Amino acid sequence: MLLLCSDGLSSKSLRSALAERLRNCRSAALVVTADNEYKKQNHHVPRCMDELKALGLSVALFDLDTHPCRLLNGYDVVEFIGGNPFYLLDAVRKSGAEAVLREIAADKLLIGWSAAAFVFGPSLELVSRYSPEMNFMGLTDLRGLGLTEIQVLPHYSRFCKRFKNFEETCREYERSQGINVLRLNDGDGVFTGGGAMTLFRG
Repeated sequence: MLLLCSDGLSSKSLRSALAERLRNCRSAALVVTADNEYKKQNHHVPRCMDELKALGLSVALFDLDTHPCRLLNGYDVVEFIGGNPFYLLDAVRKSGAEAVLREIAADKLLIGWSAAAFVFGPSLELVSRYSPEMNFMGLTDLRGLGLTEIQVLPHYSRFCKRFKNFEETCREYERSQGINVLRLNDGDGVFTGGGAMTLFRG
């Protein structure tokens, strides 16, 4: 099962939905790779750990830059925090983690929010239109992992207030690609798995 969200398990609706699904789960990995600057010191880490622990999970911090990706198979739940989607995609490719993440999404629970929500989807093209400067490693292949065909736009209402023409840029992307982008506010999340999609609004 795959969960894409805006800012982690920050809403009661998401945590309640997960509580039902995780009754037999015991362990979780919180992957900090996307924050290429602060890693384990990312200010969201304590909150995310508390959210996972509240679901009855023991939590270990994990980084694809320093840990073998195959070790992720030892966890019932794997959550990727936000950061730089280009850096995360590059790290997934370099570490050879794509196959492992596909297995987790198919058999366990893989959670990706913000940057990871882009990486787990079909493409980073939309985020590139907003913040091309984040691609400091010069990626030319912006295809995501394609774990789902759903394309999301995290932090929607917050970023609409922060960035000029935020909605207009998204609409133009939708027109040019012939797709619909799912706009997620903080607290929202979308589950995919078994051919079904369930949207939760925070």
